[in-house]
Amino acid sequence: MYDRILLATDGTTASENAEAHAIDLAATHDADLHALYVVDESVYTAYSGDEYVDEAEGPEHGLAEHGEETLDGIHATATDRGVDVVEVLRYGDPVETILDYGDEQDVDLMILGTKRRSAEYRALLGSVTDRVLRLTARPALVMKTETGSER
Repeated sequence: MYDRILLATDGTTASENAEAHAIDLAATHDADLHALYVVDESVYTAYSGDEYVDEAEGPEHGLAEHGEETLDGIHATATDRGVDVVEVLRYGDPVETILDYGDEQDVDLMILGTKRRSAEYRALLGSVTDRVLRLTARPALVMKTETGSER
């Protein structure tokens, strides 16, 4: 049923539930797991970087490092389960990058995590997961994570 599963992750607690489920599904269906971490360009391009002088590393380096650590963790867990993993770190707009990658690889299923947020938060900021779901024509699975103070 599934040959290529795309896990879009940002390494947060919300993504951890999605990661576990994606690995389980890939193992069950003997599918390749594509783990995608997008370094959000809006985060590092909005930052002036005034304290970064003499060619020191900017904020995108920390985000990329976090992405590599996240992908390494997914790789280790998936490999222990016998799942083949394609690790991908890209820079750009998370929504566009996730959609483009899903199309490039012709994935059968996209898996994303999300936190339960208040209506006010979603109205003001929305979420990457919300936008991906609205814009994709591919099958998608969302793993919800409860936050500590909300039920």
